[in-house]
Amino acid sequence: MIEIKSSKDITRLRRLALSAQGLLQAQPFGSGKLGACNAINHLGYVQIDTISVVERAHHHVLHSRVPKFKAEMTNELMLNGDIFEYWSHAAAFLPMSDFRYSLPYKEAIKSGQIHWYKDPDTAYMAELLARVRSDGPLRSRDIETQTKKQAGWWDWKPAKKALEQLYMQGDLMVSSREGFQKTYDLTERVLPDYVNTSFPSLEEFAEHLLSQQLRCHGFVSLKGLTYLRRNTGLRKAMKVLLSVRLDQGLLEQIQLLDGEIYVIEKGALESKLPRLPKRFKILSPFDNSLIQRERLKSIFGFQYQIECYVPEAKRQYGYFSLPLLYQDEFVGRIDCKAHRKDKHFEIKFLHFEDSFMDKVSKQKKGYEAEFVVSSFAEAIQAFSHIQKCDSASLTKMQPVHLHNDFVKALEMLNGNHEVCK
Repeated sequence: MIEIKSSKDITRLRRLALSAQGLLQAQPFGSGKLGACNAINHLGYVQIDTISVVERAHHHVLHSRVPKFKAEMTNELMLNGDIFEYWSHAAAFLPMSDFRYSLPYKEAIKSGQIHWYKDPDTAYMAELLARVRSDGPLRSRDIETQTKKQAGWWDWKPAKKALEQLYMQGDLMVSSREGFQKTYDLTERVLPDYVNTSFPSLEEFAEHLLSQQLRCHGFVSLKGLTYLRRNTGLRKAMKVLLSVRLDQGLLEQIQLLDGEIYVIEKGALESKLPRLPKRFKILSPFDNSLIQRERLKSIFGFQYQIECYVPEAKRQYGYFSLPLLYQDEFVGRIDCKAHRKDKHFEIKFLHFEDSFMDKVSKQKKGYEAEFVVSSFAEAIQAFSHIQKCDSASLTKMQPVHLHNDFVKALEMLNGNHEVCK
């Protein structure tokens, strides 16, 4: 057991985690559509989310790692058969090469495990499945209803439920999507011929997850390896696999000051890592690097909660505050909204952690106030570009004494008309 005690050890561990996530390098996976495909293959999944106050989470995650990424590329990759859409710990884009590992959950749903709905309408499902088989791909909005138009939005709900159940249990796949309108088709018509469709054993599944998680996180906990997977057999197989790999000397254990234990490949702590860039990254609340909140707190000392599900009166940072990464630290959060019609990016609240501001106040190298302000403005410039906005403003921030400096930096960008073109 290796005990991680010194600040130097913690710094190295953080760099290892961020490097594995592709958040330190300029273009770790390449650029454009190929880069997006490589990123999804490396990360194992990219979570899909509907919230649109800024660029949607699945595009945001890829923008954070892939230069020249464009939102339409995920659908192009799906049409090409490079990725597919299904459930990871949430709805996600997944590598097509990992298709067989979606089969256990599909089988569980088909065998009666509840995902969305109780008591699925099997007769209606059979009817819709036959229609897709005979008539081709189908969207829920394509289905005519027998009720009068004034019945409202719930007209299509039974069809949507039936299609989703067929999708979750594996009879249908999403063949393409336009925004959040899915097109469903028969699985055998969507899958490329080369895809392995053999059902994985628990041992194979455990080996797949261990390899994937070590690749994209650098080091992992037992809980993190089966994050939000309701599969007792898989968790048992993972424990056995870890025990074997530790006995073989292929893995070693590390323990942090808070007592959390992780496993890491032998010698990985001594591996060469990229230099720390002195720049801000604005990350999605659903970013792969921080979705496991306990891990985030343990390694980075950053306690984060997305507050869109919290009553407004109880919110501390805002409806959809985005984590801010600077070098190897999560240093704050930014609650913002893209007013796309006006092409304006509004920063409602910018908050920096006390530990970060302590370094700024002491003018440590790379943390000089003027440099931090200009670096933040550059990050806003790039992020506003993604939102198709050509101006940005700051309403409120903490600490207050730097508010005017940040406002002036944003005004300079607005004046130069370079926030977005």
